Amino acid sequence: MPRPQPAHDVLVLAFDGVRLLDVAAPLEVFHTAARTTGAYRVRVCTPDGRDVTTSTGLRIAADVSAADVGRTDTLVVPGPADLRLLDERPALVELVARLAPGAGRVASVCTGAFALAAAGLLRGRRATTHWEYADDLARAHPDVTVTPDAIYVQDGPVLTSAGVTAGIDVCLALVEEDHGPDEARRVARDLVVFLQRPGGQSQFSAASRTATTRHPVLRPLLDAIAADPAADHSLRALAARAGLSGRHVSRLFVQQVGSTPAAHVELLRVEAARILLERGVSVTDAAHRSGLGSDETLRRAFARHLGTTPSAYAARFRTARGAPDVARGVGA
Repeated sequence: MPRPQPAHDVLVLAFDGVRLLDVAAPLEVFHTAARTTGAYRVRVCTPDGRDVTTSTGLRIAADVSAADVGRTDTLVVPGPADLRLLDERPALVELVARLAPGAGRVASVCTGAFALAAAGLLRGRRATTHWEYADDLARAHPDVTVTPDAIYVQDGPVLTSAGVTAGIDVCLALVEEDHGPDEARRVARDLVVFLQRPGGQSQFSAASRTATTRHPVLRPLLDAIAADPAADHSLRALAARAGLSGRHVSRLFVQQVGSTPAAHVELLRVEAARILLERGVSVTDAAHRSGLGSDETLRRAFARHLGTTPSAYAARFRTARGAPDVARGVGA
């Protein structure tokens, strides 16, 4: 009779100031898998074995102290809500550097990538983090190749993931690696999430990436574009509205917004189309009402900015409203 295999040991690091969902998401994925397979032993590790307080104020109890950890199969490093915490507590980075060599693989959630990078675990590797901090990670660690739009990145035994809920994505990938797609799909269905999300994380941040400026000439133009993206916002129209030459307007956009007028208008139109699709408008109507014009123009703009198609994006919201394809959309 074959001897039962020991459970795969998953260690989730927690510390004062950690984001709650960065810890909770990996715990949910691996505990859900363990309920049927018994294949995982999941523990919360804290620096000194004491309870910690997350960024929301909720306390998390420790299963083990870092000092009592030997080898582990998977180490998960969540991120702090405030990145300054890693500078203020260098002992946390030292702790990651000490635990990582004893782990078969290491995964970070959100800004946990900064702890991995500071510990030297991302040197020469590809990585990602929350879209808002991707540039900061690239500047602070030029030896890391940052992929800002990825939901998660695996480079050898090291995995990094995007913001917060992407901890679910990366841990589902680990379950699939361990037990195959059927088990990962079962866990995804249980959690009512995608097994593999279409597109990259830019689809969740387009509105936040629109520029803000108080420039007396440019601010009214930006407000007009945001108020009615489908209106005529050609360079000629913008220049006439500002009473300036087209060249001057283009220069102001590049200086203040970081893009050309046409690129900025397209971004706002994609955002408008995205909102329309979320409300149940058809792809054709969304293309027309956002100012993008045709289905094909909308499709190309979505591919450039969101890494997905309008129909795939809209399908998620049809699913959320209880359409018949809900079972197929989750974990399909």
